[in-house]
Amino acid sequence: MTHPRNTSGTTGRTSRHPVQIAALAVGVVFLLVGVLGFVPGVTENAGDIELSGHESPALLLGIFQVSILHNVVHLLFGIAGVALARSFSGSRGYLVGGGVVYLLLWVYGLVVDKESAANFVPLNAADDWLHLALGLGMVALGLILGRRAPARATDDHTGTHTAGRTGSAAERPGPGADGPPVRG
Repeated sequence: MTHPRNTSGTTGRTSRHPVQIAALAVGVVFLLVGVLGFVPGVTENAGDIELSGHESPALLLGIFQVSILHNVVHLLFGIAGVALARSFSGSRGYLVGGGVVYLLLWVYGLVVDKESAANFVPLNAADDWLHLALGLGMVALGLILGRRAPARATDDHTGTHTAGRTGSAAERPGPGADGPPVRG
């Protein structure tokens, strides 16, 4: 089995593409926000947080209205970001697709009556403008950092090259330790 050449200067690790680093960072931030939404002191009225709906009095950082559902969505979005950051295409898809979801959520927040049952997430004006910034930022990161695919295709999970074997035929061992080289 041939292993990818490590050019990152570290041992045992393959380097990540910038779009993967961005997706991982965004995912970690969403995980942090999801957890902090339940923490008293960081979230005002955390003890009175509602399952969902506009009646939830909980305010993350005293600004952003949250509910248990809202926090769970942040946690799931964070898990998705961390998981999808394992591959170039997953990272780009997470950032662009997730950014589009947040832009749609921004539009939804602008048109929904904040005091109606339709505001089930819940959303307030601060959430709306944060969703606009998140959506634009995530789409921009995905499109800008995801413009150039990695130079060599690698398997998303193992980091092994899939675009062909590396090394000359003489360097690849045969079926046994002392077997003849395999010609490819």
